[in-house]
Amino acid sequence: MEVRIPKRTLAEGLSILERIIPSRSSNPILTYLPIELSEQGLILRGTNGEVDIEVKLPAEVQGLGQVLIPAQTFAQIVRSAPGEMVELVFGQGERLELHSGAFSTQLATTSPDGYPMLAFAAPGAERIVAARLAQAITRVRYAASTEEYRAIFRGVQLEMSPTSLRAVASDGYRLAYYDLPMQLQSRKLVIPARSADEIVRVFKDTQGEVALVVGEGTLTLVGEAVRMSVKLMEGEFPDYARVIPQTFVLEATLQAEALRESLRRVAVLSDRNNHRVNLLFNDGKLDIDAEGDYGRGREELQVEATGEPQLMVAYNAQYLIDALTPIEGAVRIKLSGPTSPSLVQAVEDAGYLAVVVPLRV
Repeated sequence: MEVRIPKRTLAEGLSILERIIPSRSSNPILTYLPIELSEQGLILRGTNGEVDIEVKLPAEVQGLGQVLIPAQTFAQIVRSAPGEMVELVFGQGERLELHSGAFSTQLATTSPDGYPMLAFAAPGAERIVAARLAQAITRVRYAASTEEYRAIFRGVQLEMSPTSLRAVASDGYRLAYYDLPMQLQSRKLVIPARSADEIVRVFKDTQGEVALVVGEGTLTLVGEAVRMSVKLMEGEFPDYARVIPQTFVLEATLQAEALRESLRRVAVLSDRNNHRVNLLFNDGKLDIDAEGDYGRGREELQVEATGEPQLMVAYNAQYLIDALTPIEGAVRIKLSGPTSPSLVQAVEDAGYLAVVVPLRV
């Protein structure tokens, strides 16, 4: 069996798989890379037990078959190969010869027997632009919990309906959702946050669409050259709509970037426990200040505001910065009171909404 493939093509395929294939594992076979020579080209696969990925690469192939090779070592060799083409020769005695330019080496291979069967569902009719799906997850991912005990809040929920796909994340102190208009079969599923990161990494720069297939406890995404299957979390979010305020005492509009940068500067001097910053809305001006062990910072911004002439609210600075990060252009902040949840909305993108709970002072 022989393969001839551009080094760049092979390296890009390996980069998709590298992050999910563990360098160490209680099951050592997972550290290996299955390579299959098929009529469709060169097929690479990998899994970490939570995420399965298959990548099809165009290549000149002679012969059919499959072997396992040490993933990390193989990837390092391919990246450092000096030639523009890579030739792989699978010989007798469980060995692989790799040639590139003036360089050549041999690697031990092993039989694929015992490697876990990867679970990819057959593609269905529901399709979505890959980059848009990645965008929706990226917009809300920051709000997912990192605490082990938070259970379902450690995931990103996808809500499909005949009118939209909504990505939602919350850690109990903040909430973010992003809506994409589209027609889908109604269902809800929760993807572990780390698996959601892999979906974004793999598909954010993908051209075209991916098919979405929900199986028994899994979500499969099928693109032109990549298939990915992720295990789903059990359960769904509590009724988060209850924490979204409907009435407001003050609404203010200003540039999101200006507010983000001001918060970053002032927050340097905030206390180290809750990173508190105070926002005082006062007759068209916004005073931002923070005080900690090393001093006090303050900055003033101009805003367009309606409602109460004066209102002070305190936030965890990082929570507010995170809520502002997905927004380009103007942001509208809606305050329901000094200790009640606040809304953060993009003026130019109606699909994004964030809820931040103020600090109690």
